[in-house]
Amino acid sequence: MKDYIEKRVVQIANYILDEKATVRQTAKVFGVSKSTVHKDVTERLPKINPLVANQVKDVLDINKAERHIRGGKATRMKYKRTC
Repeated sequence: MKDYIEKRVVQIANYILDEKATVRQTAKVFGVSKSTVHKDVTERLPKINPLVANQVKDVLDINKAERHIRGGKATRMKYKRTC
């Protein structure tokens, strides 16, 4: 694995843990695609640091479980602004 990719993977993992960020938020901050973030944390990170990979997986699982709630809030806010 190239050095810059490994460095990005670690930075992304630390950001997700510190901010409890979603894949979409992380991709926006780092200027990469959601697919890249997902691949970094699910495939590359376990090879670099399995312990951190498990912690990141826990955060992403929580985000996945709550996404329908966030979607509903976003829709509600959208229609409040238009009315």
